[in-house]
Amino acid sequence: MYQTLRTLLSNARCWDTDSERSYQDLFERLDTNKDGKVDVAELREGLKAMGIFRQGAAQKIVSSGDQNKDGCLDFNEFTKYLKEHEKKLWLTFKSLDKNDDGRIDSSEIQQSLAELGIGVSGEDALKILQSMDIDGTMMVDWNEWREHFLLCPAHNLEEIIRYWKHSSVLDIGDSLAIPDEFTEEEKSTGGWWKQLVAGAVAGAVSRTGTAPLDRVKVFMQVHSSKANRISLLGGFKQMIAEGGVTSLWRGNGINVLKIAPETAIKFMAYEQYKRLLSSEGAKIETHQRFLAGSLAGATAQTTIYPMEVLKTRLTLRKTGQYAGMFDCAKKILRKEGVKAFYKGYVPNSLGILPYAGIDLAVYETLKNTWLAHYATESANPGVLVLLGCGTISSTCGQLASYPLALVRTRMQAQASLEPSNQPSMSSLMKKIVAKDGVFGLYRGILPNFMKVIPAVSISYVVYEYMKSGLGISK
Repeated sequence: MYQTLRTLLSNARCWDTDSERSYQDLFERLDTNKDGKVDVAELREGLKAMGIFRQGAAQKIVSSGDQNKDGCLDFNEFTKYLKEHEKKLWLTFKSLDKNDDGRIDSSEIQQSLAELGIGVSGEDALKILQSMDIDGTMMVDWNEWREHFLLCPAHNLEEIIRYWKHSSVLDIGDSLAIPDEFTEEEKSTGGWWKQLVAGAVAGAVSRTGTAPLDRVKVFMQVHSSKANRISLLGGFKQMIAEGGVTSLWRGNGINVLKIAPETAIKFMAYEQYKRLLSSEGAKIETHQRFLAGSLAGATAQTTIYPMEVLKTRLTLRKTGQYAGMFDCAKKILRKEGVKAFYKGYVPNSLGILPYAGIDLAVYETLKNTWLAHYATESANPGVLVLLGCGTISSTCGQLASYPLALVRTRMQAQASLEPSNQPSMSSLMKKIVAKDGVFGLYRGILPNFMKVIPAVSISYVVYEYMKSGLGISK
């Protein structure tokens, strides 16, 4: 049976015209009870016949491909799993084939493992090669590589993780996105903290560059209504007339200052939540990553939320109202008490879920679409694709969570506007809809969207420069 399966695997290539028939033949061989499905026991026996004795391999394959959760694979699920898995294997093979000659030798295996932080001797690299070398040439071609790993659930996604960074690279002023994954190499060599530092500096420059648009957005969120319409240009004119050109950057100092603690807390919390939600050594699933990221975002926001309130108050302040950040904090504490530093906390926390969920879903969909159709030689998408995917996903996330962000901002600012009778989140939302309609929940969204493209562009350029400066550019 082993020779038969080997022959079938050699013929089953997802880009060949005979692939469907080859997959069908393989599926029928594995389906020993002929019920049109391959369960874990049947797959385990098939893997044993091929010499694959890895613990839990059959279970992992079925779990990965089982879309309807019936505990086994039908032919469509089996075929889809093989094709998607083969695509990832091809990307890995190309990344290992350093001299691009279509074959992998022991030196290339040794070099690739060294890049991932794993040191092996030349002798050990040769043993690894020999385990895959069928024809005895001391080299592994694509067919040998594919045959060795196609029905093996482990594959190297380091390159995909490395290139498809999102939240670390692109900063649009909101820190609600799910944190990025880091490769084992980046974790073992300390590259992760350098990338976080690079991202923090990029975010600081990006936020400073787009601060006027951010201030006019907050100004329109709080002051604009049907009775008092404020246009984009009108908002700028009012702010400049009241405080001069430099007033356009009010609130930017604390907006930049909160990047470092928020990034650090979110990253540490995310790693802890991932460990709690996933099995030890198991690959984290998308839904687990979403949950871990959302919890990490909520943890970070809870910790630094008083800075968010200060940022809103400083952004909306009149000339001479506060001497600075500490003066603002003292006056709020003295007049309104500690509770004032958590006004708007509920809508802010609720806004994390739609923003993070939609941002992650759209970004993963765009990423996987690109990898499936265009990643022929490398998982590197290039600058334009990365910026495009990040911009689209972030914009979709903002659109979904914007009403909650507007209510949060008004609740943060309302003590300075209405000392008494401050409404709750639900009553404030009803009041806005009754007074201005549903579109009233989207006041200020124009400058918010206008700042996305310059923000991601600035942050990406600065991030790349910082990576080079810190010695982590690849």
